[in-house]
Amino acid sequence: MEYEEAIMIFESSMKKRVVQIERCSVGIANYVFAVSTGAEKFILRCSKEEDAYKAAVYWLSKLSVCEIPVPIVLSKGTYGDYSYLILSYIPGDDIGNVYHKLNDSEKKQIAREVVEIQRKVSGIDISVDEEWTWNSFIDELLNRADERMKRKHYFDIEKIHIIKNMQQEIKGYLDAVRPTPYLDDISTKNLLIYEGAVSGVIDIDWIGLGDILTFVALTKVALLNMNLDTRYIDHLLDEIYPSKIEYKAFVFYCLLYCVDFMGERGMQFLDKKIPVNESIIKRLNDIFDILMEEWDKCCEG
Repeated sequence: MEYEEAIMIFESSMKKRVVQIERCSVGIANYVFAVSTGAEKFILRCSKEEDAYKAAVYWLSKLSVCEIPVPIVLSKGTYGDYSYLILSYIPGDDIGNVYHKLNDSEKKQIAREVVEIQRKVSGIDISVDEEWTWNSFIDELLNRADERMKRKHYFDIEKIHIIKNMQQEIKGYLDAVRPTPYLDDISTKNLLIYEGAVSGVIDIDWIGLGDILTFVALTKVALLNMNLDTRYIDHLLDEIYPSKIEYKAFVFYCLLYCVDFMGERGMQFLDKKIPVNESIIKRLNDIFDILMEEWDKCCEG
C-alpha cells in the first residue's frame, strides 16, 4: 500500500490534513500507519479484506467498559479497495522493543498490571458455540504448524508428533479448560509500555477463549527467540501462581508456540516475509531442546 493511498483515506474520513505519516512495523496482516496532523496523532489500519475490522470494533467496544487502556474507535469504513479503521493514538512502544531498558522492578509491576487486565477481561460476558473445546484450539495450532513445516522443510516434523503425545499425557487437564476470555496476543508486541509502565493494549482483532497461561507461554517463547531474559515471565507466573499440573500445561504451551514459530519461518504476509536463516533455525531448535528439558523435569516431579 502506498503512502498516498493511506493519506487520502485518512483525510477523506477525518477531514484533517496529514502533516506526517509513517508505516508501523506491527501488523503482518494489515497496513498500519501512525498519522500526525500536527496537533494530534492517530493510528490508521487498512486491509483489502472486506469488512476487516468488524470484530476489532466489537471487541474494543466490549473492552472499553472494563477500564482497560485500549484505543478509541474514531472512524471506520471503506475507501476504494480498502477497509479502514482510525483509532486514537496511545503513547508508548511494544514491550519487546523496550524490554532491555526495563529494570526488574518495572518488569514486576508490568506483570502485575497485565494479570489484572487479564482478570478484568475474564469477566466479559460472551456466548460460546456448544461444540467449543480447548483441545480443538490446540489441534488447530498443531495442524497449522505441521502443514507449514512440511511445506518449508526447515525443521524436523517429528517435533509435532512429540507434542501430540504430550497432549495426550495431559488430556484430562486440557479437557477441563473452560472458555474463559483473555487477551491471547499480548506477548512482546501489542502491549505498549511508556515510562516503565503499561500504557495500552493494541491490535485487538479477537480475544482468546481458554487457558490464560497460553499468553504467558507465547511471551516466553518470543523473549527466548529475541535472546532476552525471562524475568518478566517469572513475575507473570508469580501473579498467576499456577499449580503443578498448570505449570506442566504452561511448558506444553511453550513447546506448542515454539513449533508455531518454526512454521512461520519463511512465510510471506502482505509485503513482509518472516526471516529465516541458519542462525534462526538453530536458535529455535535450541529453544525447543531447552523447553523439552523443562518438560522432563515436570514429569519427574
